[in-house]
Amino acid sequence: MSDSDKAPATKPARRERAPRKKATGYSASVPFQRVSATKVRRIADNIRRKPYVEAIALLDVLPHKGARLLRKLIQSAAANALARNKNLDEEMLYVKELLVDVGPSMKRMWARGRGRADRLLKRSCHISVVVDEIGAKEVANGSEG
Repeated sequence: MSDSDKAPATKPARRERAPRKKATGYSASVPFQRVSATKVRRIADNIRRKPYVEAIALLDVLPHKGARLLRKLIQSAAANALARNKNLDEEMLYVKELLVDVGPSMKRMWARGRGRADRLLKRSCHISVVVDEIGAKEVANGSEG
């Protein structure tokens, strides 16, 4: 089989990503936190869709580093909400959306016996939270499926 008989190599068609829905509400985010995303997700799963006051009370008693980070971030989002809408109160808010995405990992050398070395990954994550008013209606973006 000669080179001329081969079909030309073409790149596969790139899949289009569905546009991410813009969450309504009041948000806060913190990128590049030096803690593993899996450790923060374990705590975040207990906080999603809870009222603001209940979420803060739960995070106050948890001893994890991720709980401290999430508490500060949720308080920041609530402060944004109260600053932008003077009619709101803390009891009227709930944690609408809480995303913990994987960030970049720092690669370090870990010295082992007999002159060998292993790789140590210092992981990081990006955390974003959206709080909204309890009972607020979702606005559809046109197409409903």
